[in-house]
Amino acid sequence: MKFKLFPVVITAALTSVLTLFIAGHYQHQFPVFANGHQNLPVNYTSYGNTTVPSGTAPTGFENAAEASVKAVVHIKTTTKARTVVAEDPNDIWGNIFGQRQYYIPQQMGSGSGVVISPDGYIVTNNHVVADASEVTVTFNDRYTCTAKVIAADPATDIAVIKVNEKDLPYMEFGNSDDTRLGQWVLAVGYPLSLDATVTAGIISAKGRAIGVNHQTQGAIESYIQTDAAVNPGNSGGALVNTSGQLIGINSAIASPTGSYAGYSYAIPSNIVQKAVNDMIKYGAVQRAYMGIEYVDSKSLSPEKLTELGLDKTEGVYVQNVMENGGAAKAGIKKGDIITQINGVAINTEPQLQEQIARYHPGDNISVSYLRSGASHIASIELKTLSGSTEIVREEKSARILGASFRALSSTEKSKYGLKGGVVLTDLGRGTMAQQTNMQKGFVITNVNNVAVNTVTDLQKAMAANSNNVQMMGFYPGVQGVYYYGLNNIGPNLQNEE
Repeated sequence: MKFKLFPVVITAALTSVLTLFIAGHYQHQFPVFANGHQNLPVNYTSYGNTTVPSGTAPTGFENAAEASVKAVVHIKTTTKARTVVAEDPNDIWGNIFGQRQYYIPQQMGSGSGVVISPDGYIVTNNHVVADASEVTVTFNDRYTCTAKVIAADPATDIAVIKVNEKDLPYMEFGNSDDTRLGQWVLAVGYPLSLDATVTAGIISAKGRAIGVNHQTQGAIESYIQTDAAVNPGNSGGALVNTSGQLIGINSAIASPTGSYAGYSYAIPSNIVQKAVNDMIKYGAVQRAYMGIEYVDSKSLSPEKLTELGLDKTEGVYVQNVMENGGAAKAGIKKGDIITQINGVAINTEPQLQEQIARYHPGDNISVSYLRSGASHIASIELKTLSGSTEIVREEKSARILGASFRALSSTEKSKYGLKGGVVLTDLGRGTMAQQTNMQKGFVITNVNNVAVNTVTDLQKAMAANSNNVQMMGFYPGVQGVYYYGLNNIGPNLQNEE
């Protein structure tokens, strides 16, 4: 048996040696890659004299991270449980057996915020503090205090809150226009209710619109997209450059599961800073408009893009021009393609939104546009939706029957699709509290079937029907219409203001 295997072993050994000899001798005659090239497609790793640009090593993040975590806070919100009585005069059974009551349980939320001044102003997302009855802030050293919501803007998804503290570590705004693709950034926040967390990534896109902001009509989306890990709880936190400057407010993630899946989105700091300054100074964002309607080029077919002339040029196609807007006065017409604003190239609709969002009504901008292939420049005065250039201020609250009310803001009216309304900000302990269990946040739209748009309207309606007042309205985020009744309030209207 051994002698029979010996020839086989010898033959295999000789074959292997012969194969190696032939391969080594004729290797240069066989192609290495399917593309026909024989040379390996590699470059030398030395940094000698070469025309190939070399990459820059990642910057150290230690200083930026250490400074950032001190200025980023953990925000917790509470919406108190409440029982709402639906006093519907058309509810026959309710009139017989008593009005129906609805119990809304307590709700809690969590997010992040960035201290932007040493005296306690903090910026966060609107969706973090929306409809909250109580807001608390925890700093990096675990000190916790109560915060007050100064103002909020659903369109930009930005809100400003304030704590009564001094000499706080804060973060300076950077210029989001200076950010570049591939730039290293840090995301700082409190994801998943963890302590302050820092993640790193690069900017992977700018001017992104992902259709995530459904808080109001006319939402402004022109996000900075990064691959820094962001999870629920990071909302309102900081996007920071390697110099430790605030270049964005983290707001959203793109994910099929609700957790980080590779992409996160931040509101550019230039939009944030303008919105914050307006809210602190005026109580509301001063939103300017050109007075045009445009089409979403992403929704158009290739044939339609060719028809509109957008297949050979980048820009925003003017679909319609408003009669009372600045664009109409400046001579902009349907079919024009806007290519620049104040010298900044405009290639997409989100870029147009981002540029206009930086200005106030009454500001003049230089707009470059194409008409029939020819270039033109126009100076456009920006206006409000109503066609004016006046500053919009939030109406001050007033006390009625011991309770505090204010008018709906312009953004709230747009969000709810209303011409007006009055919000309860504090029930107090007077007649309003004694005769109703109305809860903070209730929006009054009608009194005795008369529309109420302002606090003055509410005061007049109550004075005209002091014996029997029926208030109709709703709770934001709660389905249904609710009614509250008051009786014989005449003597108290003057005494409980």
